[in-house]
Amino acid sequence: MKLAILETGRAPGRLAEEFGSYPAMFEAMLGPGFEIEVFDVQAGELPDPGKHDACLVTGSPAGVYDPLPWIPGLLEFIRAAKDSRMVGICFGHQAMAEALGGRVEKSDKGWGAGLHRYDIVHREPWMDSATTIAAPASHQDQVIIQPSDTEIIARSDFTPFAGLAWTDRPAISFQFHPEFSPAFAKALIEKRYDVVPDPDAAIASLDAPNDNARVGGWIRRFLEA
Repeated sequence: MKLAILETGRAPGRLAEEFGSYPAMFEAMLGPGFEIEVFDVQAGELPDPGKHDACLVTGSPAGVYDPLPWIPGLLEFIRAAKDSRMVGICFGHQAMAEALGGRVEKSDKGWGAGLHRYDIVHREPWMDSATTIAAPASHQDQVIIQPSDTEIIARSDFTPFAGLAWTDRPAISFQFHPEFSPAFAKALIEKRYDVVPDPDAAIASLDAPNDNARVGGWIRRFLEA
């Protein structure tokens, strides 16, 4: 399967050297069987819609509302690539929602960081029987208006639109980060120690079991369906 990974951001400081790039994290999460091509979206690189079997939009420190020259092109690509399977994670989740009729804002709830728990409220064929999941979160922005033609897959009180599945195109997205190892998620919080609320508790929460592998399996089955 040909998979385009749209890299929309990079880990801060020297974390990429220690933990690898975001595309490398997704490649490790998904496992073998994917012919991956990475596109540096901030540098203006985007695939031709339909050239790949699927595409995945990564996380980013940017907000979809930021006046950055690469964001309009990304949103247009998302709208145009309606026939390819698409996955969005964190910023990718927000970009898909914003491009396809939803609304994203910087949340007045503040930072979501550490291990967050979500209720599964709608089950898709590529999912298993889990009723709750736990995964690392790292975001200030949130989807505040649900895009039309979507089902809410996962939610929490903090993040009501934590997972979405589109009904009019083969597309899914998640606000949380199944690609983040606990060690990387902890290091990221340490980089943002002065802005994350109760950072010590957020770091400690990541010692609990997570469902990264489960969600990674969901995404793989979605892509292979």
